[in-house]
Amino acid sequence: MKKREQPKRKDNVIYFPGLEKRLTDKGLESLEKKKFKEAIPLLEEARELDPDNDNILIGLVLAYFEAGSFKNAKVLAKEMLLKGIGDYIQLVDLYLTVLIQMHEYHEIVSTIEALFDEKEIPTEKQDHFLTILQFSRRMAENRQTPTEEENVFEETNAKELNLLTTKNLNEQLLLISSLAEKNIRPYVNEIADYLKSETGHPFLKTVLLTLLKEQEIDRDFVIKKFTSEESFHPFNLPEVRVHPKMNRVKELLEAQLESNNPVLFEQTIGMVERTFFISYPFDFQPEKPAAWAAAFHLLAEDYLGMDGKVERLSSEYQIPMEEIEQARAQIEEIEKISYPNI
Repeated sequence: MKKREQPKRKDNVIYFPGLEKRLTDKGLESLEKKKFKEAIPLLEEARELDPDNDNILIGLVLAYFEAGSFKNAKVLAKEMLLKGIGDYIQLVDLYLTVLIQMHEYHEIVSTIEALFDEKEIPTEKQDHFLTILQFSRRMAENRQTPTEEENVFEETNAKELNLLTTKNLNEQLLLISSLAEKNIRPYVNEIADYLKSETGHPFLKTVLLTLLKEQEIDRDFVIKKFTSEESFHPFNLPEVRVHPKMNRVKELLEAQLESNNPVLFEQTIGMVERTFFISYPFDFQPEKPAAWAAAFHLLAEDYLGMDGKVERLSSEYQIPMEEIEQARAQIEEIEKISYPNI
């Protein structure tokens, strides 16, 4: 007969068998549904019960990262590396991604150089890590004030970015991030090709448009996202974070939710910002902000397991159900893409 699993005990509190698995399953399910702030406490509690479980720990690092808690993600990923928990190279890749978000380029350089010195990098991954190393060295140097001669040298010796030939989204993001510290004019034609390409990621296209606007590039660009294609002049576009329609949607949601349900409000606003960032600069149909506010409200309720009713929200926002469903379908399509999986 199989011996019955004994309850775990911690600080005189008894935990029943299988609790860590239930917490882990719920936490990872929340992570998959992009409910990052909901996933964190579940995975943290699971970690208390099973501190060396690599599935729990990797899930927690990802939840921290997606929720913007980069410091916690960094500390936990580094702890896992030191303890040898999980797939080492996969975890190093994740750790470096966190460091990139924190702009800790010197730490990235020292980490990758140590990996090369110790011959820890598999042959098939060497080009990938070398790209990150070269980028981080440039970024570490560019954070120091360059001289005028260095700027001229850099502009006159500009090389192609090879955005469309680089298939890895992580490496594309690194290449685009490197442009923030330099004059992008030598790369404008290649950027134009990426913006109108079928394969370019919508998130990265928004980042490139923001750079073009910041540096006042005076020309039109054809932008293709999803099934839409149109010509835009970056200078004439609104700032991505203060898009008038997005702000109106936020105002409607604030009136409905901020006082009545702050947690739902926070979840909804996060989805609004993601959707408008990725769809920028297009203004998808339906036109009315109320339809989008109701659709975001409906989806956020579904994500939180609240069983939202489109009929109720149609009445609350005074908008036809057909328009809410039209907006909802587009939001769900954009949510599937979300930010690059780096």
